[in-house]
Amino acid sequence: MWLADNWKEYEVIDCSEGEKLERWGKYTLLRPDPQVIWDTKKEDKHWKHLNAHYHRSKKGGGEWEFFDLPKQWDIHYRSLTFHLKPFSFKHTGLFPEQAVNWDWFSDKIKKAGRPVKVLNLFAYTGGATLAAAAAGASVTHVDASKGMVTWAKENAVASGLGDAPIRWLVDDCVKFVEREIRRGNHYDGIIMDPPSYGRGPKGEIWKIEEKIYSLVCLCEKLLSKDPLFFLINSYTTGLQPAVLSYMLGTAVAKKHGGKVSADEVGLPVSASGLVLPCGASGRWEKK
Repeated sequence: MWLADNWKEYEVIDCSEGEKLERWGKYTLLRPDPQVIWDTKKEDKHWKHLNAHYHRSKKGGGEWEFFDLPKQWDIHYRSLTFHLKPFSFKHTGLFPEQAVNWDWFSDKIKKAGRPVKVLNLFAYTGGATLAAAAAGASVTHVDASKGMVTWAKENAVASGLGDAPIRWLVDDCVKFVEREIRRGNHYDGIIMDPPSYGRGPKGEIWKIEEKIYSLVCLCEKLLSKDPLFFLINSYTTGLQPAVLSYMLGTAVAKKHGGKVSADEVGLPVSASGLVLPCGASGRWEKK
């Protein structure tokens, strides 16, 4: 398992009965997590001292219960700063487990010894975008949500990357890739973090099991003559590491050679010393 264990301001304190107890900076949140199917003793004092609790509804969705939490606060990872705020469906605007991937591709960008262009699809609030830019890459950031792109820009400014070579685009990711192919543009690294289900800015429906492989094949056409990496993240249980490996092996490695690897991504749990699984990632890299 690839473990995001370099955080100083984020921590999974404990997890039990379908919920995870987390420290986000100086605030403690309790949020649902479907992976937590065990029932262990809740002995840590933070279970009784929460700043906010997201309650999932049996009818779907849910709502936040706030005790003492600001509307927005900051968290830091290495040189990066992220604005956090609780919003719909339990999210805070950041997926901390992805830090292990940020470190992986940042190292490749730094060691490339040449200008590096990166495409980040389904880019959300910009965690991967900022990590790549901080490592020295020029980044194209694409997300269908105008609000998420605005949030990502704010994170860039907070991280001292307001003037970094980042192209911010509100667009349907598949249509954008198709246009980039027609334009003849290429990238040295591609990152995609697709949702299980979503809609584009014009109501386009996205179902990951139906769309992901064709998108990977399209994105392969955008790779430069000397590409560095291709990263796919998945939170969908049907896309296990072996599935991600197979897609990258057939769509990318078959033409470009290199190495394919895939594994679960996780976060250490302080109370137990065990690991909370948080989806999977597939990586292709040039040898």
